[in-house]
Amino acid sequence: MADGTKAVVDTSAADEAADEAALAAAIDELADGTARATTAGSPDDGSDDDGPADEAVTDGAPAGSEETSEITAPLSASEIAAELAAGEAAARRPGTPAPAGRTAKRPPRDPQPTHDPRETGSLPQTLPAPLRHSGDMIGHRYRLEECISSTETFSSWRAVDEKLRRAVGVHLMASGHQRARKVLAAAKSAALLGDPRFVQVLDAVQEGELVYVVREWLPHASDLAKLLADGPLEPHEAYQMVRQVTDAVAAAHRRGQAHLRLTPRCVLRTDSGQYRINGIAVDAALRGLPADGADEDAERTDTRAIGALLFAALTHRWPYPEDRYDLQGLPRDLREVAPDQVRAGVHKGLSELAARALFDHPPHHAEPIATPEQLAKAIALMPRIRQPEPELPSFSPPRHNTHALPTAPNPTRVVAAPGTAPTPVAAPVRRAGLRLRRVVKVTAWTVALGAIGVASWHLVDNLRTGSQASATPQPSSSSASPSAHAATHAPVAIPVKDALSYNPYGTTPESKYALPKAFDGDPASAWTTFSYDDQFGSKFKEGTGLLLDLGSPQSVSSVNVQFLGATGAELRIPNDAVAGNPQSAKPTDFTVAGKKSGTSVEYTLEKPATTRYLLIWLTSLPKDPDNSAKFRGQIAEVKVFG
Repeated sequence: MADGTKAVVDTSAADEAADEAALAAAIDELADGTARATTAGSPDDGSDDDGPADEAVTDGAPAGSEETSEITAPLSASEIAAELAAGEAAARRPGTPAPAGRTAKRPPRDPQPTHDPRETGSLPQTLPAPLRHSGDMIGHRYRLEECISSTETFSSWRAVDEKLRRAVGVHLMASGHQRARKVLAAAKSAALLGDPRFVQVLDAVQEGELVYVVREWLPHASDLAKLLADGPLEPHEAYQMVRQVTDAVAAAHRRGQAHLRLTPRCVLRTDSGQYRINGIAVDAALRGLPADGADEDAERTDTRAIGALLFAALTHRWPYPEDRYDLQGLPRDLREVAPDQVRAGVHKGLSELAARALFDHPPHHAEPIATPEQLAKAIALMPRIRQPEPELPSFSPPRHNTHALPTAPNPTRVVAAPGTAPTPVAAPVRRAGLRLRRVVKVTAWTVALGAIGVASWHLVDNLRTGSQASATPQPSSSSASPSAHAATHAPVAIPVKDALSYNPYGTTPESKYALPKAFDGDPASAWTTFSYDDQFGSKFKEGTGLLLDLGSPQSVSSVNVQFLGATGAELRIPNDAVAGNPQSAKPTDFTVAGKKSGTSVEYTLEKPATTRYLLIWLTSLPKDPDNSAKFRGQIAEVKVFG
């Protein structure tokens, strides 16, 4: 891979090589046995010689040779050669049935003689996880730091990649376990998914008696169980969680992937407000869940799990009788109830959505939701839940005395306890009041005398320059500066109709699924670029951008862009030659209208420009909040004004 990690293990090539070597050895042995048996029969009648030749081969085989259950009868040397030729011909012609009366070609052998990967039923179902300690090295690269969790069959660790100097997560399992092969296959499929909304699988290796899977480590992310420790989520945050998780899971199902163990521990919220999902396919394989089950069952399982997450986020209760993830379960006699019946004040629309996704028979005869795709469509039809405005602290202005001159404060009234004499305080307060009045009078007289002196000086100066002032014509009120009376232009918001990923130095669009988040009116959601190992401006890439479509040519005067993290960007307008199709144009085909950097920038054009497309061209990216060793840009909101 580009970051130096290993590729996911694939033993198909090794199996084929071992198979060919075994068959070649069998041909040599059978040829020797056939030559010794030629004196007892005709060499042209292969069927009569099968018995003696096969016995010779069987007797001469090593005592430790591995048997395969698919082998029904031994083959002669000529039949093995024919089977090899027939297998190659069948491989060239897919769908050709095997010749009648012949056994199927033997499956490939594992080059490691410890076990047969195709017969996992013969492997132990329970094999202890390999014993490791903090400081141990895995694969001469990953140093174990802290054991996060441990079961009878596997353990999970926080480790350090000594090669790239970054934190990673590692799952360890014995290679002889019945689930080991499925765990490797699940890790490979998860690595090929390549969706940034899922925690990425970086490595998956079988090494001796050990199988280990390496994944991203998000040090600044909090799982949903931790977020719910202090109570339920606000409606806006619960809406963001279920929308982002559903979109990601629906996209995975469209590519044939399923999670099958979606829990509050698997849903992580980053500092930027983005939700990421951990353990797709791998968590299920580690625990022996049927990751390769029927598509309909897998879709229903993941949909029900999303409904449970939303139920817990709204009610701070687990929707089953058992207490799980530090949440109290529901009473056993309380079944298939909507969240708004468990807790008061729950958002009505989200409550109905959770019940339809969680239950097969939702309350009020509502239609159940069976797949993540249906759930994503139902969320899209909901009215958007806006983020609540922050509450300003209450401020009560102090009461001021309305008299022209301040007066002394009223004497403090002291209430004495019963049986005690009150303390006299009137005399000191009265003396302080007289002193304050005297100071105020002196100050007032001083100000009055100063004002008289200034007025006299101005009068003398005006009399001295009176003749010069009368000779100079005074400008009329109509000749005042036009800017003082010019009508101010109020900016008018121009809605963005669509957005496109402009990636001229890449091969694929960046975060195509998240493009609408750049202009959805929600600063908490954002369109993100890929995660890059190097900063822009290096030799491999100069930048990337977001192309805004206004629907039709509009007169644009300013553009406001909000970034997540300090970002350098340019506002560019396509030239007339490429105005019809700017996505296929080169970066030099755009005119730079402004260059700024920061988290919230305002591009103000010297004069309004009429255009349909605007390009936000990113020239420098902030650090990736999920991986400080990389760079990633995020555009939270773009507003265009005319």
